[in-house]
Amino acid sequence: MKTQKIEQTSIIEEKSGADVIQGLTRSPKTLPPKYFYDARGSELFEQICQLPEYYPTRTEAAILREYASEIAQLVGACELVELGSGSSSKTRLLLDAYQSLGYHCKYVPIDISETILNASAIQLQTEYPQLEIEALVGTYEQAIAQFKPTTLPRRMIFFLGSSIGNFTPEECDRFFHQVGAVLAPGDYFLLGIDLQKPTEILEAAYNDSQGVTAAFNLNILSHLNWRFQGNFDLSLFTHQAIYNQTENQIEMYLHCQKNHVVYLQSLDLTVTWKKGESILTEISRKFDLEQVEKDLKSKGLPTLKTFTDSQNWFGLILCKVGK
Repeated sequence: MKTQKIEQTSIIEEKSGADVIQGLTRSPKTLPPKYFYDARGSELFEQICQLPEYYPTRTEAAILREYASEIAQLVGACELVELGSGSSSKTRLLLDAYQSLGYHCKYVPIDISETILNASAIQLQTEYPQLEIEALVGTYEQAIAQFKPTTLPRRMIFFLGSSIGNFTPEECDRFFHQVGAVLAPGDYFLLGIDLQKPTEILEAAYNDSQGVTAAFNLNILSHLNWRFQGNFDLSLFTHQAIYNQTENQIEMYLHCQKNHVVYLQSLDLTVTWKKGESILTEISRKFDLEQVEKDLKSKGLPTLKTFTDSQNWFGLILCKVGK
């Protein structure tokens, strides 16, 4: 059995909170979605993925279940680098395919939550004792910047769950450029994207009947309380997710219910809230498959093959860097 390796890297602005100050002092107020993911937030997100209304996880998993073996055959032996790995639940479908085909691979999970990353790495080592695992704690940008040459024939970066939807168009463009720049000729990029669909389906997925998404959204304030010694009162905020049809994106908000003041001690930041004021905590863009393929190609990531479900609700794009 190979020894599990876990390398820890510091999270960008983990202590400074400059992005929090910037977001809470602008109008309208915003927060970076990375602050969802403390230990509790990661746990709540895993619960969201199992909700009946939340179609993305099960739809993407069904696509992988059907096509993982084909993807493994196309890519061959490689270093599998997962951005935002979480519990690595869907990744097991790829690992199983590699194992059944007898292809050697190394798994590099990357996540901002140290707790869930360590737990999933230990569990995977038990389930796949011959698998070499190198877990990295940090942001996508940090991890990609620190890549070392792989000892395997090729590398495949994969980014599942349509997490790319949390990026603005400008951030998405920058991210594709960064991925294209770090991959060598013959390497691969596998991207999961949530496709455009009726508003009622989208809004139901982010306003679930059990209130798990609401708890996840509110937990961002708990995280700020803990990280920056704040005094947010979660009972003074309510959750809402709406679909912006003009921008083709879900927007998650927390709405303030009364006038009050919040103080974040370690940032020496006082934030005045007015009743009815809202804070944007996340966007989740919904994509056109052909447009994303064009955007990827422009960054040196031409599409090798796409995979979708029967309803065309979700897509996986497999790109190969040209020689």
